[in-house]
Amino acid sequence: MASDACTPLTLSVLTSYIGRFAPSPTGPLHMGSLVTALASWVDARQHGGQWLLRVEDIDPPREVAGATDEIIAALDAHGLYWDGHITYQHARSHHYEAALDRLRASKQLYACECTRKQLRAVAAQSGDAAYPGTCSALDLEEQHLPLRLRVADEVISFTDLHAGAQLENVAGKIGDFIIKRRDFLYAYQLAVVVDDALQHVTHVVRGADLLDNSPRQIVLQRMLGYTTPEYLHLPLISSSDGKKLSKQTGAQALDNSNAVANLQKAWSFLGQSAVSATSKVSEFLSAAVSQWQRRRIPGIDTQMFHI
Repeated sequence: MASDACTPLTLSVLTSYIGRFAPSPTGPLHMGSLVTALASWVDARQHGGQWLLRVEDIDPPREVAGATDEIIAALDAHGLYWDGHITYQHARSHHYEAALDRLRASKQLYACECTRKQLRAVAAQSGDAAYPGTCSALDLEEQHLPLRLRVADEVISFTDLHAGAQLENVAGKIGDFIIKRRDFLYAYQLAVVVDDALQHVTHVVRGADLLDNSPRQIVLQRMLGYTTPEYLHLPLISSSDGKKLSKQTGAQALDNSNAVANLQKAWSFLGQSAVSATSKVSEFLSAAVSQWQRRRIPGIDTQMFHI
């Protein structure tokens, strides 16, 4: 299927549910990625929603040549077709700059000259990992320096559709955080918030390793006047040594010729009732949509071993 493949749904008609899958091209899809993609796809389809594909390629030093094409081919092979055209973050810098301009105009940004080494030393001495606001009143020139967001001393609360009630004082735990890096690249927190808002995303289904990112993203959403989507965070698959299964820990790429078996394994990890045996991807996914139950997803603290 071509890289702009889509289902009969089109983006010209907004639904009450718009989900997305947003992989980074740091390597091919592995089983952990498939669990997230499958859960987000099935949740969107069961709710009559759209499912968007966004390639989060704003960190060139970490990207692997050819990974984007491998990701697209894997989704295609596993029947996880998306609506509309693929969005690539590398082409959206103007949107991120516009958001920075709005934050700058409201005095929410400042340049920071603190190095990681300096901040580690401060944290070791104070026992507090939150950024201490060292540069917040210095009015430094932005050139060649990262930009931090001023964070109010308030508790951010939201209810995750799976993990339940969440509370965090971002100022106390994280402090003013970076949204544009020293190397001029946009931070994940900024890009994901802007893109979710501009793509009208209503539901974000992703791994529990990103749960603690949500309060920072909600802070940004409120400052920029964006609506906060519903969040649903999934338990992570671990390797036998207890580490999160990821490209960085050597997770094996999916075998696209074994798509049904891969989907069955991902489905099992998600705690869902077994789908009747079939050799066709389309039949498996059709049954999965009708059988999907959020309440069956294991708790996010559950250790799920990849075999």
